[in-house]
Amino acid sequence: MVYLAKEKNYSDKTIEGYSSDLKEFAEFLTDYFKLSEPGSLDIKKISRRVIRAWLNLLYQNLTPTSIERHLASLRSFFQYLVKEGVVSHNPAQLVRSPKKDKRLPRVLSPEEVFALLEAPGKDDPISIRDRAILELFYASGIRVSELVGLNLEDLILDQRLIRVMGKGKKERIIPVNDTAVKRLKEWLELRNKLAKSVLDPDAGKAVFLSREGKRISKQMIGVLMKKYLKKGKLLRPATPHTLRHSFATHLLDSGMDIRSIQELLGHSSLSTTQRYTQVGLKELMEAYDDAHPRAKK
Repeated sequence: MVYLAKEKNYSDKTIEGYSSDLKEFAEFLTDYFKLSEPGSLDIKKISRRVIRAWLNLLYQNLTPTSIERHLASLRSFFQYLVKEGVVSHNPAQLVRSPKKDKRLPRVLSPEEVFALLEAPGKDDPISIRDRAILELFYASGIRVSELVGLNLEDLILDQRLIRVMGKGKKERIIPVNDTAVKRLKEWLELRNKLAKSVLDPDAGKAVFLSREGKRISKQMIGVLMKKYLKKGKLLRPATPHTLRHSFATHLLDSGMDIRSIQELLGHSSLSTTQRYTQVGLKELMEAYDDAHPRAKK
């Protein structure tokens, strides 16, 4: 796990997931090879066939996405063993990843987003905080974990910029609009009023605080999102991640280059960002079918 943290620069959450996957695989090997003692297996006996047998077992209870992560854990593990000279090849490398359903990201229309952003009130610190949170989500397209992890030193508001630490501990600088800057400044003026006692060192650095003066949590973000969806009378389900999808789709619809959007979102692969072109294509096809005389039903 030190290898994943130091050399691969994986996040703590990813490392925890990989560790759990490898423990499950070790339990499977104990049963598969009928071992008297766990861990007594010669690791060179683990072949592609053995790995496929494990994946077939996982298919009974897990989604393709979860199975793909389990396979990724094995690939990284054997990649490390090859590097260290323990084995000569990576048996997981040639095992095919499971096919996943290509689901399009759920997005809100600009009008729905505006209704959500206006849902919080303006009269108390919590509402002002929540306005800043929602506005920042839509202005920057950052992930929930990135927003929760924002520190005061990450705000460069005089230049309309914020600094975030993304997946793989990769830092990126993101521009935000004037409205988001205004909402953030309104919140920062009231921020310390939420602290009922001396802030702990972590909360003292955090941009967004709870009523108790602690760093806001992902769970709290989800709760406030549901609250304002209802208050804004938005019927479609949405999550904080929906604002990230909406941010990307609306920029693409307005003509921004997809590689620029990739940079803003912090996607390592362009194929991940290209999902948003599919959203735009779907809406284009619907508009075509509604308008073209030969396409009307």
